[in-house]
Amino acid sequence: MSKSDGMKALNLEMPDRVPRTEYSVLGHPELVSRVTGIQVTAQSDAETWKKAQQAFLKAWQFDFMWSVDISHDVFGRYYTDMGHAVYAAGGSDFREVGKSMFEDEDDVLGFDPWEALGAIDEAETVAMLNRRYREKCAFWDDAVNMDGVYVTCMSGLIDLFGWDLLLTAAGMDPKAFGDVADRYASWVMQYMKALAKCDSPVIMLHDDIVWTEGPFLHPDWYRRYIFPNYKKYLQPLLEAGKKVVFTSDGTYTTFVDDIADCGFHGFVLEPTTDMAYIAEKYGKTHSFIGNADTRVLLMGSRDDIYREVKRCMDIGKKCPGFFMAVGNHIPANTPVDNALWYNECYEKMAGR
Repeated sequence: MSKSDGMKALNLEMPDRVPRTEYSVLGHPELVSRVTGIQVTAQSDAETWKKAQQAFLKAWQFDFMWSVDISHDVFGRYYTDMGHAVYAAGGSDFREVGKSMFEDEDDVLGFDPWEALGAIDEAETVAMLNRRYREKCAFWDDAVNMDGVYVTCMSGLIDLFGWDLLLTAAGMDPKAFGDVADRYASWVMQYMKALAKCDSPVIMLHDDIVWTEGPFLHPDWYRRYIFPNYKKYLQPLLEAGKKVVFTSDGTYTTFVDDIADCGFHGFVLEPTTDMAYIAEKYGKTHSFIGNADTRVLLMGSRDDIYREVKRCMDIGKKCPGFFMAVGNHIPANTPVDNALWYNECYEKMAGR
């Protein structure tokens, strides 16, 4: 059973096969159609997509369903919509850049989320989280489902202010911007307390703290303002017995030790973060998910794809909490034959 293998890996109990997950692949119409025999397009109705996606999850044997429900929607009119390029099939995710509520750096540095956004109703939030968790389990229960926060700290500040004002304000006055981060974290703590009371046994905290090149602010700033707040966040979650997993895009190798020290049970990582380092230092104590490179699936040969899967398996297979995944998604422009060959390679190497 996939759910059993996923929980074994999270509990560091070494399942007989390497469990797996993937991202975005359920929105790849041609691949989903090929794998399941259910023909879907970007224009197909919701019920057809649901049946096809469920059949795909069974065929590819997902063990872990990455999901969060606290996102930028909680910011209301204070969300700065930076727009979105075409990524999904049919371009359904394209958005023009929106208008920001923040005019300048002074607006950023003076922002108080308690004043602007107010307190949440904890009981209503817990009820929403439990409803969404039940819906996920009803959609696909043979995998580890979860809930969590997308806008944990840095990602929340990005979604509030947008990149330009965030970087300018942080560069002008790092201390004052750190105070903003602390105020924001104290506001987000409301959601951590709600998550501690919800039914989901696994909690995902997503925070894009880096770019592909690494940290975009001085590492000392993160260690003063980001990681101490993570430790505060985790306290109610750990006391409630939750498994808490961390996700960041980009290259966060610099901060792997800091993240582990905060108390997280696992890491989700893209291919540029050093998975070998995680496996060597935390492979017996933490789960980790990754980290095949989607660029190999997009542009590589069959031999390239085989070597990429083998690279990941050689690093992770000896670790009880390792999950296989394409770390930076399988988007809808991935050649179908390459994706099918990737899955075949995974299946050949998954057994322990």
